[in-house]
Amino acid sequence: MTYSELRKKDMICIGDGRLLGRVSDLEFDAHTGQLRALIVGPPCGITSVFHGEKGQISISFAQIACIGDDVILVSQGACC
Repeated sequence: MTYSELRKKDMICIGDGRLLGRVSDLEFDAHTGQLRALIVGPPCGITSVFHGEKGQISISFAQIACIGDDVILVSQGACC
């Protein structure tokens, strides 16, 4: 799977079904070259602007439950 394919998928929290956003960047371990985390930007739209959701969150690759055709499911502990 390529980075451009990951960027097109919505990230959804399994616990509450909340849309976390889309992948905006990747974090790698400098020593091993392994993927450590997906950096997620907030969902786009006017509601995110009014609610001040301008920050990004880092989701550890270990907390990814499933990468599907359309979405990436994130375990509940990573979403809270």
